[in-house]
Amino acid sequence: MSLPHAILTALLEKPSSGLELTRRFDKSIGYFWSATHQQIYRELGKLEAHGLIRTLPAEAPARGQKKSYEVLPAGRAELARWAAAAQDPKPLRDTLLLRLRAAAVVGTAGLESDLRRHLELHRRQLAEYQEIEKRDFPPDRDAPEDRLRHLVLRAGIDLETFWTQWLTHALAECAALRPEGG
Repeated sequence: MSLPHAILTALLEKPSSGLELTRRFDKSIGYFWSATHQQIYRELGKLEAHGLIRTLPAEAPARGQKKSYEVLPAGRAELARWAAAAQDPKPLRDTLLLRLRAAAVVGTAGLESDLRRHLELHRRQLAEYQEIEKRDFPPDRDAPEDRLRHLVLRAGIDLETFWTQWLTHALAECAALRPEGG
């Protein structure tokens, strides 16, 4: 149910075409809610059919021109309703954690190299988030909408910090479990 709300959010920030939305998802919302080009276009059609968005009139009719969309009052109301609604946290489902549990019964062969790979991926993501924070959220940028966007980014920074610390610990545990000379 959240993809339509992610699209409504993005369109309220800036009316866009489907292609522009896809690019914006890749640079912002996609860090925490990903969607393919096809999923976005499919949802745009559904949102328009439900009267939550509309296609903006073209400045000059042209064949093959991209359609841009904007949110209608009903779409804004739906997004406000959804944003205010209570929602329980989702249970964590992580394949790496399941694989560690399985390694407890079948052995850790191959696991350490993948833990190191995961650690490197999380370090890179953390560095990217920190660069975005430095670039987009200087101390004087204090408008309410900026503070909320920064809060979302801080969640990403904190999660990546957690994963890098946890993976470092997991690698140390695996090293301690290795037999002497192994």
